[in-house]
Amino acid sequence: MRRLSLACVFVLLVGSLAGVAPATATADTQADDCSFPVTMTDATGTEVTIEERPERVTTTNPSAAQTMWEIGGRSQVVGLTQYASYLDGAESRTNVSASFGVNVERVVSTNPDLVIAPNASAGDVAPLRQAGLTVYHLPAATTIEDIRAKTTTIGRLTGNCGGAAEANAWMDANVDVVRQVTADAEDRPTALYPLGGGYVAAGNTFVTSLIELAGAENVAARNHTQYPQLSDEVILQLDPDVLFVTENTATIATTEPYASTTAGDTNSTVAVQVRDINQPAPRSVVSFAHNATAQLYPDRYDDDSYVPRSAVMATETESRSTTRTDEPTPADHTPSNDQSTTAASGPGFTAIVTLVAVLTLIGTLAGRRL
Repeated sequence: MRRLSLACVFVLLVGSLAGVAPATATADTQADDCSFPVTMTDATGTEVTIEERPERVTTTNPSAAQTMWEIGGRSQVVGLTQYASYLDGAESRTNVSASFGVNVERVVSTNPDLVIAPNASAGDVAPLRQAGLTVYHLPAATTIEDIRAKTTTIGRLTGNCGGAAEANAWMDANVDVVRQVTADAEDRPTALYPLGGGYVAAGNTFVTSLIELAGAENVAARNHTQYPQLSDEVILQLDPDVLFVTENTATIATTEPYASTTAGDTNSTVAVQVRDINQPAPRSVVSFAHNATAQLYPDRYDDDSYVPRSAVMATETESRSTTRTDEPTPADHTPSNDQSTTAASGPGFTAIVTLVAVLTLIGTLAGRRL
């Protein structure tokens, strides 16, 4: 059997990460107008028309599922991927995951009125449309503003405009609080988020926006973008003060070349959940912002600074007459450094993390280092 070319596999998989044109709405996306039909242009330039509020929604990436939960649309979700299994009630939905991407037949079996496909699922869009499904493809989210826009879009598509506005207000309130913690901080630490195999998160990524929000500088973003594979020499030259680690990379600071950096020498790490740093959605932003900032600035951070969803909802309700279409998600996002992973709270890999895992496996089979 012929071996797969690593270069070919890399090109094929990275294709799903390529930037695409931002989606534009051709209908009013304000919370006070959530009527149907609605027509919106997605990231592929396709006009997607939804005649009535979708009762059955399938998501092809955990960030979209998390967003549906946060905007009050969980009861509409009938299918999601395995990395959204941490969401309350996810076990009762159809798992549409394949070894890479989603299983088209499983998605079709959920009989969805709408399929929401974030950027990491770019490779699944065409097959799903060929199967006759209505698919809305979201653009890549690289900033907090992008998360806000994506949340609004999902709310408009699914008839949860009020819930989307509340989720954004909750996220914004916590983002503002965290930014105030480090507003006048000097000598911000340089940081790096290693993915394994020499891959790191660099500039123009959601990860960098989160690291900056927490009051650090992603040193890899100075001269690199997206998710490059760096040599040991370059990593040593970057010499980060701190490493961001997850339950999947908890011991990476003790391995070379990271062990020989300032972060490794001083054992300076910030432990966050992989789903928080990898899934661009409101809950991830809030959880990461508080957890990371508390670890980076323990003398500045106040545990009482967290803004509960209930407080924001009360304010939003007073200022808007729009009726919610589903019960709100409980405000259960109090900052936590718990790094445990169970079957019900598995990691939320983005396409790049899956890419690293696949390439590592292929490299092992080929008998050489990636």
